Amino acid sequence: MEQVGVQPSGSLREWLGRNLPILILIPSLIGSLTYVFVFTGWTMYISLSDSSLLPSYGWVGFENYASLWSSRRWNIAYSNLFFYSTFYVLGAMGIGLILAILIDQRVRAESGWRTIFLYPLAVSFVVTGTVWSWLYSPAAGIEFLVKSLGFENFEFALTASRDYAIYAIMITGIWQSSGFAMALFLAGLRSVDQDLVRAAQIDGASTFRTYRKVLLPSIRPIFLAVAVIMLQFAIKTFDLVVALTGGGPGIATTFPAIYVYDLMFQRGQIAQGAGAAIMMLVALAVVLVPYAFYMAWRRRREAGHG
Repeated sequence: MEQVGVQPSGSLREWLGRNLPILILIPSLIGSLTYVFVFTGWTMYISLSDSSLLPSYGWVGFENYASLWSSRRWNIAYSNLFFYSTFYVLGAMGIGLILAILIDQRVRAESGWRTIFLYPLAVSFVVTGTVWSWLYSPAAGIEFLVKSLGFENFEFALTASRDYAIYAIMITGIWQSSGFAMALFLAGLRSVDQDLVRAAQIDGASTFRTYRKVLLPSIRPIFLAVAVIMLQFAIKTFDLVVALTGGGPGIATTFPAIYVYDLMFQRGQIAQGAGAAIMMLVALAVVLVPYAFYMAWRRRREAGHG
């Protein structure tokens, strides 16, 4: 009687075929987790130490945070962040939505318009800030051009004014990011079931009413996603401000990221700089954590409804 041998459950090649994507991702995942959690923990510990020019590990508790929040410059930087974030996000989303609706009308040369509106996103914030600083310059920009046309009393020196310099950053940031918001909104509008649109048109709904009652409510999650991404851009604002105003005039346009850089690399106060970085992380977490919980709740709800 011939004995049948026991076959293995799977060959090495089959096992690699099933697990190769995971094996490829493991190094990057380890690196990401190390970068996020290990270095965040180290930064938090440094913020509670007596470090100055070089790291040291004498424990001082929350003294660096108390010193940070007693600094007038830090309070201005944080208030600038909230003021800028509010109008930057609303402005970029508003202009992006308008552009998306206009392009959604199946205009001619649609791909060309999309490219034009998306082009600013392909340019670095440093280049954008440098070019717009020329436009704001009284000696060579818009003010110089208008005065050369005979309007001698015209003034447009936004970056030279303590009161209006932050609006210059705001305008430039909106110009840079509104195309990105447009692309996300347009993708959302194009993903809506066209049967809903046709049903609204058959019922006699105008274009405005169709967008207000059918299309825009259908892409409500896109609004939240765009707002979160724009807030991340705003919180991490650094190079645009450095290229455009350098944080001035004075400290009028100082942002938290600029203050962190100044403390760590110019003043040699790395403990207080680490505390400022943790405060930026807290601001980012205030945005991302609720969004992550909302998305998890939404997925469970959709799974529960089948």
